[in-house]
Amino acid sequence: MKHFPKIWLNGKFVRFEDAKIHVLCHSLQYGNAIFEGIRCYDTDKGPAVFRLREHLNRLFNSAKAYMMKIPYSKEQLREATLALMRINKVKECYIRPIVFYGHESIGLEPEGLSTNVAIIPIHWGHYFGEKIEKGVRTKISSWCRINPLIVPPQSKCSGNYANSLLAKIEATKAGYDEAIMQNISGYIAEGPGENVFIVRQGKLITPPVHAGILIGVTRDSVMRIARDMGIDVIIRDIPREELYIADEAFFTGTAAEITPIVEVDDRRIADGKRGPVTQKLQSKFFDVLKGKDERYYEWLEFVG
Repeated sequence: MKHFPKIWLNGKFVRFEDAKIHVLCHSLQYGNAIFEGIRCYDTDKGPAVFRLREHLNRLFNSAKAYMMKIPYSKEQLREATLALMRINKVKECYIRPIVFYGHESIGLEPEGLSTNVAIIPIHWGHYFGEKIEKGVRTKISSWCRINPLIVPPQSKCSGNYANSLLAKIEATKAGYDEAIMQNISGYIAEGPGENVFIVRQGKLITPPVHAGILIGVTRDSVMRIARDMGIDVIIRDIPREELYIADEAFFTGTAAEITPIVEVDDRRIADGKRGPVTQKLQSKFFDVLKGKDERYYEWLEFVG
């Protein structure tokens, strides 16, 4: 992993090598760190962070679900993120804000523990590499997506991702690029770190929040862009077999961006290539990320 010289830790800019936590860190023991994934893109007007405010809103919402109080305001973290980009002379990067408890106690109850915040920029290109064009092969996981009665799936909490990790490992060990997870009712939920869309008869379809999905910032962006392009967007349950007969399918996410799905359970999606709707959405989405469409400037926080 290639990193930048500085990270932001508890209000200070420190060297990457000096950003250390104790092995008894409560969040390491119990998986209760809260985090986000954000991207900064290079544009004609300089680097810009994509939908920073929305990501910070979700960070705070995730923390609230776990009754974790973040010791900084959203505005302080917004300013810290932009300053971190400037200090590191970033053009493009992946950004990982993370909130975690200290090591003052080994007990399960976090009351009285320190709360720490770090923001880390990382060099990270397309998550699936060249398959962002060619598409990925997927399998339906034997592991179900976590149920809302167990933990809140809408929170980006580190412990939730043990569920994703099992699905990811199972898929890659079997020779696939990625997994797709169902909820306990048997409907499609999401990938280990991505939301899922299908296209049928020119309409865009994606699972609802009650399917146990993370409310993706990229998911929201793609739905708005699609509607602006005149594409109908339908939010409803998707049974497993509907993936097999979809005209197109794709993942969305901060890491995955928009990545075509060309195969599910050894069944090709249509002709096994990126479909025309997916390609149009990809093209427009990257125009937006690169600041080439003024209608979406509100989504860009220019570093300055």
